[in-house]
Amino acid sequence: MKAQPIASHFIDGAYVDDAEGAVIDVVYPATGEVIARLHEATPALIDRALASAARAQGAWGAMRPVERARILRRAVDIIRARNAELSELETLDTGKPIQETTVADWPSGADAIEFFAGLAPTVTGETVPLGGDFVYTIREPLGVCVGIGAWNYPSQIACWKAAPALALGNAMVFKPSEVTPLGALKLAEIFIEAGMPAGLFNVVQGRGAVGAALVTDPRVAKVSLTGSVPTGQKVYAAAAQGIRHVTMELGGKSPLIVFEDADLDSAVGAAMLGNFYSTGQICSNGTRVFVQKGVREDFLRRLKARAEAIRLGDPLDPDTQMGPLVSQAQLDKVLAYVEGAMAQGARLVTGGARAGQGQGQGYFIQPTAFADVTDDMTLACEEVFGPVMAVLDFDTEDEVIARANDTQFGLAAGVFTADLTRAHRVVARLQAGTCWINAYNLTPVEGPFGGVKMSGVGRENGRAAVEHYTQVKSVYVGMGPVDAPY
Repeated sequence: MKAQPIASHFIDGAYVDDAEGAVIDVVYPATGEVIARLHEATPALIDRALASAARAQGAWGAMRPVERARILRRAVDIIRARNAELSELETLDTGKPIQETTVADWPSGADAIEFFAGLAPTVTGETVPLGGDFVYTIREPLGVCVGIGAWNYPSQIACWKAAPALALGNAMVFKPSEVTPLGALKLAEIFIEAGMPAGLFNVVQGRGAVGAALVTDPRVAKVSLTGSVPTGQKVYAAAAQGIRHVTMELGGKSPLIVFEDADLDSAVGAAMLGNFYSTGQICSNGTRVFVQKGVREDFLRRLKARAEAIRLGDPLDPDTQMGPLVSQAQLDKVLAYVEGAMAQGARLVTGGARAGQGQGQGYFIQPTAFADVTDDMTLACEEVFGPVMAVLDFDTEDEVIARANDTQFGLAAGVFTADLTRAHRVVARLQAGTCWINAYNLTPVEGPFGGVKMSGVGRENGRAAVEHYTQVKSVYVGMGPVDAPY
């Protein structure tokens, strides 16, 4: 099983490599097998990528938006036509089941490119009348943008960042996670095939040092990161040295609140999607599930039955519902959280152990849920990024809102109740940037996505993203003689 790309990087319209760069092994999480070997970008390649982006951006930014949109729409058609092979590559790169990647990864990326291709021609300025004189505004591209991806949705993230940047006239240099580096190369290849000028979307591979070189380069106007809070703090601080625009989509410890009048089967299903989909490796997951005491045990019974029916196995098997964690390091981290929860007195409802006998050296773990979790337990405070659900109970609305907000994070939140008045009232008080009522983890590209507090700054997707990939130029027009006092 091999997924070796033509070369490690895609710069100025072509695959390039430099064996002087440190080796990056790409491991298939279901078996532990090395399926590709890449090299980190050397300083010379980083410079080439940034230089080509800076050179190409001027003409691209001056192009009619509808012309940019036509190229992006062709890329959308190519992605959708090749979804099967792209999804298989995504599964090899991440270990996510093929039944997920075929509907949630590249398809979401294509949706984002299509949305911003359609939106770009509608982005206009305004005219401000001043009684004779007037001011008009122009929305201009920022210039060269740097995108830094995470390993959980590598191709989707590449598309989510590239789509608004390119549609609005910017160029982008994208650095995927070194854990999942393959999909972004295909995106760069597809853009060229669709007719995009060379240099507008470059991909360079590497670890933190490569990211730091990109973020601090004077040619860069904007940085968009998806990653952990510690990584975000470092990148934000580095970007601030050049007063660069930033979008930070960071971690979370999001609450999902289930009231006694909720449709319990729907609430259990949402809690499972918000903890077990993508093997729990989703930043917006509702990992603190607050269940009102009157329905707690019923909730737990239904959860246990449904969780233990989840089919783990070969991610390339269409019947597999849950794959492995992305790496050995992630498996070790998640198992440590499970052991810690047991040691602190949480009640194990289901799972709690390695799984996947017969799966070779794969990084499998059972879908896991704990009850009797308290707010001060590590499991309720820290982001696990694995399929480990913490179920907490509560009595009153005011109580659960206060506890839900008692965290440094603020990415997402969900509420399940039949009382829509209460649902809107609770959501209004929750400190989270992305919320759901009687649903969870649905992120259509038409809606803005992002967090508050330590979970990030700025928004991806929706019309809100326009603000983060353009800047406003204000032009005062004098219509008469200048009246000077001297």
